[in-house]
Amino acid sequence: MVSVGYLARTIEEAGIPTVVIYPAAFRAVAEIMHPPRAMLNLRLMGRPVGRPGDASGQRGTLLAALRLLESATTPGTIVAMPT
Repeated sequence: MVSVGYLARTIEEAGIPTVVIYPAAFRAVAEIMHPPRAMLNLRLMGRPVGRPGDASGQRGTLLAALRLLESATTPGTIVAMPT
């Protein structure tokens, strides 16, 4: 089984920036997997970008992830999603 962190690092090596979105409860997992960039949110597991049909909430999550792509300056950056 391939971990999300490993997959993100492999994609980054190909020149494609990544952000992994984890539930906040998985912070320890994110620290162990060490993806290039990770965003933690308070959403349920299985709904990392939001509830089905909640376009506004999903848009907010994706915009926060894009802002992290622009602002992260060190590998392994882990931030909490703004509420």
